[in-house]
Amino acid sequence: MTRRKRKPASSMAEVARSAGVSLSTVSRALSGSPLISEATRRRVRKAAEKLDYQVDAAGSSLRTGLTRTIGVVIPLSHAANQSFSDPFFLEILGALADELSVCGYNMLLTKVTVDPADWMETIARGRRADGIIVVGQSLHHESLNRMAGTGFPMVVWGEQLAGQRYVTVGSDNEAGGYDATAHLLSQSCRRIAFLGDVAAPEVTARREGYLRALRAGGIARMPQLEIAVRFGSDTAYHAVAALLDAGVEFDGVVACSDVFAINAMRALAERDIKVPAEVAIVGFDDIPFAAFTTPPLTTIRQNCKSGARLLVDNLLRLLRGQASATMVIPAELVVRSSSLREHYRALPSIRGPRRSESDTRGKKVRSA
Repeated sequence: MTRRKRKPASSMAEVARSAGVSLSTVSRALSGSPLISEATRRRVRKAAEKLDYQVDAAGSSLRTGLTRTIGVVIPLSHAANQSFSDPFFLEILGALADELSVCGYNMLLTKVTVDPADWMETIARGRRADGIIVVGQSLHHESLNRMAGTGFPMVVWGEQLAGQRYVTVGSDNEAGGYDATAHLLSQSCRRIAFLGDVAAPEVTARREGYLRALRAGGIARMPQLEIAVRFGSDTAYHAVAALLDAGVEFDGVVACSDVFAINAMRALAERDIKVPAEVAIVGFDDIPFAAFTTPPLTTIRQNCKSGARLLVDNLLRLLRGQASATMVIPAELVVRSSSLREHYRALPSIRGPRRSESDTRGKKVRSA
């Protein structure tokens, strides 16, 4: 059997030719040298990505005394049962790994359910990483402020909060919550449930957008429809099932993650409640699977690739001793079938399942 020849790795010289710069410029650009302009740095990185060029991290570490490693920590005190297998985490971690690899950095990944400051301080003292990217503040805003005061390079994916002393990159969560709710209002939904745990700063912002859209639409706030759902595999399914079993009326759902939205659809489908004709649903994240649900899921898209690039760019600026800045990425409403009630005949709000008098097996059916 003839073996397929392995494609040889691209060289720094090829990157230099593609970017139209010298070998030394490529080396400085990919190592974060402050002598290289941002425009040249972007051009070199684009050429390196195109050629699939990887920096020799080991050799670079010996020359500079740096670890060429970035710590990535996911603090989950508010959701200890959420795992790395969560589709959103997989997407943003994959994007971060790609960005760091192009720049010649390894990634040291960990999940913590306690105060992350202790772990980060250990990393800093032991020089196990040159800097840290934190994915979400969880309940640790003050700890992150304290960590920022040490001067160790750190950038956070999350919500911009009052009084923060650290740099954040994150989606416009408040606008995303508003757009999701306003879209459901445009589809004649009037009793819209909100699924999310406001212990997470991002979810708090999404709920603020939800409430602002209700006010703009002249809809009174209904606290019984604001359901505290912690991140986890089946939490949203059980929350929606309980809402239906309690006979609470609703005709729309704003879910703070696509996983929540998909689980809500499962709870509705088991009771033969049609989406979107009877209940319209909008998720948040736009994970790859969102377009393949039944029906396809309307959602608020977070641009993980752009977010990862901004996180890495800001951290490298800090490593170079340059200023970095908090950035907010626009969130985008992606409309699919799960929310388009106007394509269907308008039906009454859902009152939850009741037992049919004629069903001797006690099977749950929809109320009229």
